[in-house]
Amino acid sequence: MKIYHNPRCSKSRQGLAILEASNQPFQVIKYLETPISENELSEIVKLLRIKPIDLVRKNESVWKENYKNKSLSDSQLIKVMVANPKLIERPIVINNGKAIIGRPPQLIENIL
Repeated sequence: MKIYHNPRCSKSRQGLAILEASNQPFQVIKYLETPISENELSEIVKLLRIKPIDLVRKNESVWKENYKNKSLSDSQLIKVMVANPKLIERPIVINNGKAIIGRPPQLIENIL
């Protein structure tokens, strides 16, 4: 099991606490410190069964200032998120080939 985690995000911290309480082994990936590759992010999007645009944090200033009104393909969106990891919605938990965005964090319990 993995959690893509940003320690500065309260929802991500709540998601981490849910995993800790589950007493199951898991790996913490601090994706702002350990960048995610394009291939890895593409796989995450597939596991989430969403479009890349649905993983973008659209209230971030970098999105509003640089990308908001642009028409970007799915692969371009993946590249934008890899280059600007703050744009990736969080936390993301992957377990046994399933993935979920922990918003609200209680959703994580659905894949434990």
